[in-house]
Amino acid sequence: MNIPGELKYSKEHEWLRIEGDTATIGISDFAQKELGDIIYIDIDVMGDTIAKDAIFGTVEAVKTVSDLFMPVSGEVIEFNELLKDKPELVNTDPYGDGWMIKIKLTNSEEVGQLMDGVAYQSMIG
Repeated sequence: MNIPGELKYSKEHEWLRIEGDTATIGISDFAQKELGDIIYIDIDVMGDTIAKDAIFGTVEAVKTVSDLFMPVSGEVIEFNELLKDKPELVNTDPYGDGWMIKIKLTNSEEVGQLMDGVAYQSMIG
């Protein structure tokens, strides 16, 4: 299982890559494997400020639909347009081309409440 150590993780299996006051968010390798073949990503929150733990979209897989939860509060500044035509990128490259949104952090202190790679590995077993 791929769990990059430089990322932060939420208990709902989202990951964050922090660069200054911007964070890139996606779902973990573990989460995409649990979901199976992803066929659609529904994220319609461009420009919105979303609170920590609020739903920012859904991921539809062949057998299920799963909510996406904001791991930290922030203003959505970018959506990964590649996912419109290729949602399977979340399966094949969850930490690279399969990222979902970029946000401008509105409360950077919330980042400290997330897990590092070691803690996330321990949570998922």
